[in-house]
Amino acid sequence: MRLNSSNSLLSVPSSSLQIPEFPVGTNEGVNESIEFSLVIPTYNEAANVCKIVATLTDLLDEFIPGDYELIVVDDDSPDRTWEIAQSLMPEYPQLKVMRRQNERGLSSAVIRGWQVASGRVLGVIDGDLQHPPHILLKMLRAITEGAEVIDLAVASRHASGGGVSSWSVLRRFLSRGAQVLGLVILPEVLGRVSDPMSGYFLVRRSAIAGVTLNPIGYKILLEVIGRGKIRKITEVGYVFQEREEGESKVTWKQYIEYLHHLILLRSSTGRLAQLSHHFNIPIGRFIRFALVGLSGVFVDMTLLYLLSDPTTLNFPLTRSKILASEIAIYNNFLWNDIWTFGDISRQQKQWHQRIKRLLKFNIICLAGLVINVFVLNILFNKFGINRYVANLIAIGIATIWNFWINLKLSWRVTEVK
Repeated sequence: MRLNSSNSLLSVPSSSLQIPEFPVGTNEGVNESIEFSLVIPTYNEAANVCKIVATLTDLLDEFIPGDYELIVVDDDSPDRTWEIAQSLMPEYPQLKVMRRQNERGLSSAVIRGWQVASGRVLGVIDGDLQHPPHILLKMLRAITEGAEVIDLAVASRHASGGGVSSWSVLRRFLSRGAQVLGLVILPEVLGRVSDPMSGYFLVRRSAIAGVTLNPIGYKILLEVIGRGKIRKITEVGYVFQEREEGESKVTWKQYIEYLHHLILLRSSTGRLAQLSHHFNIPIGRFIRFALVGLSGVFVDMTLLYLLSDPTTLNFPLTRSKILASEIAIYNNFLWNDIWTFGDISRQQKQWHQRIKRLLKFNIICLAGLVINVFVLNILFNKFGINRYVANLIAIGIATIWNFWINLKLSWRVTEVK
């Protein structure tokens, strides 16, 4: 049984984010599987949860009576959404509730719900009533009743009959801009659907079973298309509604997470992932290291200009380069210790351990600086390449050196209790 008998809440899986091929507790999916499981991720949706459960139940009782389940997955809302949903369970026998206290995030909430689901078709809908529930039946018909096998049915704002109700010009621009950016970074994923930002869709269990998902932020559809075994896709147009109750959870942080997610998918799928696996290169960590390096490039280039340009201090090029790079090294160490290698740093966070990492990082980067200065002088003095272009090339070569040696020497667990 998956239910906790003391309070009737679903137990939260602690395994990796992987959907089982058959529902947990079944015999090869025969005994307890049902047609459809719909996950409703919530956070502070106390004002909406009763209405959405009632509306969905009315629709599904008519379409597939008794052959579905609704799973509310709540991230321990301060307004106790989970408790309100739990109180509805006697009235709605198809309703199940999960309260997550040690995890956060819409995407992982959806996956945790799917992990305990019994359906052959899995779905997700927002708990704020911005996704019109009646569109659910159109998607269900498309994925269960069609002549051909459909792996994924997506509710799209950009398909025929779709749109948004009253978005501002800025929000429309950001949404379209994010989609265009995604098409540039990950065309083979975002190019398959008209609305890759949609959070309202259904997918066959068989299309994502056994695949380890690694979502960031709230765009779970990207993860499903990028890592799942998705062949045939259909889309159903819908008009995105404004909230009736509660506050929007869209923030700038989510746009940053979206970009991070795109880069992670790009690095972990396709040819780059094959290269990473073949040479045992942690591409995701390298990308974070490179992004930190970009901040160092800004510091380095700015100081190089201030120190060496004839219109400023006009110091000799080599001396200017050494000073600029040393300051950039300290900048990069700080961000790498917090972000790139944060999982390792948090295991050894005493000051003497941090200073030890800084010293090793500095020595390694100074060796990289020797490479950097050598390449810069060769390109500038021998080949006459512009000093700033030559500097960028030299930084790129030194970055590869710095990452690989720091990975092996600076950030590693060497002291254990």
